[in-house]
Amino acid sequence: MAEHGYESGRLNLPFVGHCTFGKQPACLDWDAIDADVAVLGAPFDMGTQYRAGARFGPRSIREASTLFSFGHGGAYDFEDDVTYLPVDQVRIVDVGDADMIHTDTLKSHDNIEFGVRKILKAGALPVVLGGDHSVHIPCIRAFAEEEPVHLIHVDAHLDFVDSRHGVLYGHGNPLRRASEMKHVTGMTQLGIRFVSSSNKADYEAARKAGSDILSVRHCRKLGTQGVLDRIPDGVRYYCTIDIDGFDPSIAPGTGTPSHGGFLYYEVLEILQGLTAKGSIAGIDLVEVAPDYDQTGNTAFLAAQLLMSFLGYIFHAQGKSA
Repeated sequence: MAEHGYESGRLNLPFVGHCTFGKQPACLDWDAIDADVAVLGAPFDMGTQYRAGARFGPRSIREASTLFSFGHGGAYDFEDDVTYLPVDQVRIVDVGDADMIHTDTLKSHDNIEFGVRKILKAGALPVVLGGDHSVHIPCIRAFAEEEPVHLIHVDAHLDFVDSRHGVLYGHGNPLRRASEMKHVTGMTQLGIRFVSSSNKADYEAARKAGSDILSVRHCRKLGTQGVLDRIPDGVRYYCTIDIDGFDPSIAPGTGTPSHGGFLYYEVLEILQGLTAKGSIAGIDLVEVAPDYDQTGNTAFLAAQLLMSFLGYIFHAQGKSA
């Protein structure tokens, strides 16, 4: 075998080897994280109000992401004429999963928060694979000692329930809990539609807390730049992406599907534009429930979106070719 170009070393096809995110190196010692990005699984779905199954989301996203493991130095996009995520400039590691304690929401959430804090301490960008949307609560809680963040929330549902039958930490509560944290300075909630997880009073409370709420139709009327113009400039953004923000025609593998959702480029272009406005401090992507999608398409969507978003983030930092 020739020892140059694409012919050197192992071919390492997507279905070969260990199934880490993007087939990137595993780092299971959380005190030895040395990377630009650390991917953490949060396989928790005990906060669901309807169909469970997102506990298998991290595994399915990792498996789908092997398709995008490239194997030739990065991801070349001919439209942009840019090679994103060049392997000699952007280091990604997969740190495995936070431990889940069955029936114990608080302990499971504490374990997720612990993992995110370890990633932040290492100076890496945390990318968390959910899990139901309640995992956002410990993820954003981990930023308590960090610089403030503005939340970018993509979802079909407002997730601003305060308490229902004493439940404070379910998947209908995460944005309400986040709004109570001093390091969260505001929220832009995109894709919210139809019968949400919240009632009218919750919408009023969200706006009072500083949220700008836009439906899919609002976003389409405004266009990508119009949406970006409503987001504060020059701040740190934390992005929480519920896969049901996308239309179930392209993302059926989720617990609470809602028709009328986003298509791929509508979200991708907003995220790409966001990287030019300020820095991305953290990401979680939640509610992929693979058993409801026999094609695996939902997990591929999640993996492709994350890979592309990471490419844009580091391109904005000058790490591309």
